[in-house]
Amino acid sequence: MKTKEELLKLYNMNLDDLLKESEKYLKDEVEFCSIINARSGKCSQNCKYCAQSSHYNTDIETYQLMDVETVVKAGKDSVNNGADRVAIVTSGKTPDESDFDTMLDMIKALNREGIKSCASIGILNEEQAKRLAQAGLVRFHHNINTCRSYHPEICTTHTYDDRINTVKLVKKYGMELCCGVIIGMGESVEQRIEMALELAQINPESIPVNILTPIANTPFESYSDKIDEENVLRTLAVFKIAVPNSSIRLAGGKKARLSQSTIEKAFKYCVDSAIVGNYLTTTGFTPDEDKKIVQKTGRRLKCLSQACF
Repeated sequence: MKTKEELLKLYNMNLDDLLKESEKYLKDEVEFCSIINARSGKCSQNCKYCAQSSHYNTDIETYQLMDVETVVKAGKDSVNNGADRVAIVTSGKTPDESDFDTMLDMIKALNREGIKSCASIGILNEEQAKRLAQAGLVRFHHNINTCRSYHPEICTTHTYDDRINTVKLVKKYGMELCCGVIIGMGESVEQRIEMALELAQINPESIPVNILTPIANTPFESYSDKIDEENVLRTLAVFKIAVPNSSIRLAGGKKARLSQSTIEKAFKYCVDSAIVGNYLTTTGFTPDEDKKIVQKTGRRLKCLSQACF
């Protein structure tokens, strides 16, 4: 594993040289996944970046848990648009006990359709992790969001260790792990390197990298200048080098924060995968737009559907 000093040296080297170094570690194919925002808003946590927090008046659409049929239909549509896996995402600190059985039914229904199931439903206890594994959940998504040293600046209603404990439970019960970060929240370059080192210790199958999209009426609403496009590329490249066996997944903020040329460079040199379509409370490119970008870079797209080609 690379040291902090080695990764800092890489981060600060000539950008073209850094990108060429990162390219050596890329996987052969680019994988697409998509998310279904199955429950929105009214979250009890005070994460400063989040439109879904009940601590901030962001005026987003809120709704209770979708029904199983709606989620399955959305999953099928996603696969037809080139997604290789589909994630059920719900707001809230932890899965509501009243909804948990329905979430398990969603996972089983997606699996029956031959869709690789993923879930992002909050901080887990051991019994919940066990039941998710028994239901056949393929992959669980749970970000660390930032490094340990910066977490108190992001959220005070749960701890960094709460997140790490969930990561450990996912691995204990044999599920794949998707675990990433949000960059551009005021962290230093050194703290981005800390994220890379912490993710290397976790070694998840997938590392989604989100670029903060500032949301009006959240504490980070004016944070659009906390990272520029060059430093996004530097971060993606260093993550790829630091955790070479993980897929680096370009996620939220892609459309809102990056130019076409930067996105193309990311697909060519730094990232193995992407979330396609819309995100939780922000919009993204259409699946067709994402496909065209990947094809322009000469990378090959991995998918289950002929819609990819």
